[in-house]
Parts: sequence; C-alpha cells; structure tokens
Amino acid sequence: MKKRILFGLIPLLLCAVWAQKPIASAKTVVASADNILRLHVIAASDSEKDQRDKLAVRDAILPLFSAAESYEDARAFLLSHGHEIQTTAEATLKARGSDNGVQLSLGTETFPDREYGDTVFPAGEYDALCVKIGPAAGHNWWCVLFPPLCIVGAPGETVDLDDVELESSFLDWLSSLF
Repeated sequence: MKKRILFGLIPLLLCAVWAQKPIASAKTVVASADNILRLHVIAASDSEKDQRDKLAVRDAILPLFSAAESYEDARAFLLSHGHEIQTTAEATLKARGSDNGVQLSLGTETFPDREYGDTVFPAGEYDALCVKIGPAAGHNWWCVLFPPLCIVGAPGETVDLDDVELESSFLDWLSSLF
C-alpha cells in the first residue's frame, strides 16, 4: 500500500514543480552614471570582415585592462596605458590584413539601456573609452570596464553576460518526462 501512495505522490510533486512559475529576480538599477566607465569599440563598417575585425580588436585589448579598485584607478590606468591599447589594436588589425587605423578617446558617450546579469544600466551618458576603427561607421560593441563587467575567459575568448546560459540537469530530466 505504501508503494502505491508514494508512487501516486511523485507525479503530483513533479507536476507541481513543473507548473511553478519562475520567481522574478530582483534587478539592481544603477542610479547614476557617476563612477561608471565603459568600453566602446566601433567597427570601420558593417561588412562581415570589419565586424570580425572589431571583435578581434575587442578580444586583443580586453586582457590589457586591470581590475581597478576604484573609478579613479580605472581612469588613470586608461590614461597611462592608452598607447599600449592603441598599439595592440593596430597590430591586431594589421595581422588580419586590415589597413584601418585606430583612434582612442576618453570622454562622455550616450548609451542605450543595457542589462548585465541582474544589473541594469539605464540609457544615458557615461564616461567611456571609445576605440574607433577606421571611419567608425559600423555597428559597435560595448561593456562596462568599471565596475568590471567585461568578462574575459581564456586568451582570445570573451564572455558577455548576455551570452551565458545556465543549465540544470534536473530540469532537463524533468522536461524529458513530459
């Protein structure tokens, strides 16, 4: 008798778990653009090659950035290592057969809304290091340098929080039952 009751409860429990609505996670909205430093890489054009070059430049320069303790430290690092960042970007383009130059600027730029995990950066003006490739007429790529939200994996591998996918073996197994 006990086996039948237990066996009867398992499908009910599984259905209850499966039917649960996901709990909305709390989002942290950045209240101010103060003390936020972003990286903005703009491709020469929207051609496939220029877009691949943009990502190659991104992958080459991201490992150069140190994990700063403060906004001031991050900004000072950019000011003191600008030549190294530019040289690395230009060498990357040259190795890829591109004759585009690179222009760096540190200033204020306008960005749209962006979510990084549970943190929301509302649209607005932020301080940013802008890396312009050639005429900088193509689509761009950006992340947050401080606080550090540009995640770099193995050399040449960049991980954007929007590209991270979590998997659950339990949920996969449960889904396979239905």
